[in-house]
Amino acid sequence: MDESTRTQIETYVTHLNALIRRGREIKSKLATDPNSPTAITLTRSWQEDCGVTINQLSGGSKAHWLARSFSAAFLMRSADGSAVTGAPPTEIVSRLIDVLQQAIATLSGMEDGAGVSENSPTSASSQPAPRKFEFVHNTDLRPVLEQAYAHSRQALEQRDYDSALRTSCGILEAIVTDALEHKGSSALAAEGAPTGKIADWPFAKRLAVAEQIGLIRGGCARLPAIARAYRDHDAGNGGNNTQEVSEADARRTGQVLNVIMRDLDPGR
Repeated sequence: MDESTRTQIETYVTHLNALIRRGREIKSKLATDPNSPTAITLTRSWQEDCGVTINQLSGGSKAHWLARSFSAAFLMRSADGSAVTGAPPTEIVSRLIDVLQQAIATLSGMEDGAGVSENSPTSASSQPAPRKFEFVHNTDLRPVLEQAYAHSRQALEQRDYDSALRTSCGILEAIVTDALEHKGSSALAAEGAPTGKIADWPFAKRLAVAEQIGLIRGGCARLPAIARAYRDHDAGNGGNNTQEVSEADARRTGQVLNVIMRDLDPGR
């Protein structure tokens, strides 16, 4: 196994363990008060993070065993064995933790030299295809975004969290700006958007307007503060913010980007 693959596996295992710890804390909160708004919000956020990670490990394939296990965690069985929706929240959390543990076991087996099967996470046959941006209206921008997205994933795997975060933010800004410009200034103004060129709006304003008019949902609420101010953090643009980008910030920003991409491309 080459060093790059080993590093990728170690990164995923660390992330999966962190998700498991969060899941156990959430399960405890739900057991104490299943109707707690805070616990419910934390559960939804955690489930979303699990979904993003499982999607990455399964190469975006719904047929992959990890993706199937993730989906099955949300179902409960009727008396005749058929699947129906509505499993209790604590049960769902327990099942998702089991799925995460299965993923760790598979990854650890790969690292120990057990081999890579076609159903293994990160196996060559399940690696995600290059991310496509057909939903972007500016066709000239699509190949640039594809390359940038690949760079952001590579930077994350190589633990270059600063580059991963800034690249994800740049992609997010580009696709939201594209959607706003396609909407048109007249339509935006009719829905209460500010006047002036969209390109002159601050990054945070573009996100807020896109959410206000329904182009995207509330996923950007989870965007880390350092990501919202990524232009200030970019010394190349004259910024003087020397705050270090953490792994958590970089991963959360990438997850938010994926959520917004789904909002803008609901048919994907």
